[in-house]
Amino acid sequence: MAGKMTVMELERKIKSNERPYMLDVREPFERDICKLTDDKNIPLKELEARLEELDKNKEIVIYCRSGGRSQQACMYLESQGFTNVINLTGGVLAWSDYIDPTMPKY
Repeated sequence: MAGKMTVMELERKIKSNERPYMLDVREPFERDICKLTDDKNIPLKELEARLEELDKNKEIVIYCRSGGRSQQACMYLESQGFTNVINLTGGVLAWSDYIDPTMPKY
């Protein structure tokens, strides 16, 4: 089953130069409002068609707005043989709440 990571854990990893590979499964218009990083963006509905763009050997932290779509993405990737997928609990909303209150919410 997919692991979970809090935004506080992610921030610690980033600050200690252990930044994981990150996958944003939100739609492009959502990224225009706010984003955590410039990492990979594959909207959830395109994930199946773009699976070859992801490396099964990497730890992949998946995020969305609040954690629901990223959890779906984790389950799907696991069904496709990915063994190191992690759901960012609370998504960008939690990042805004706990890490960067200047990040716009939507």
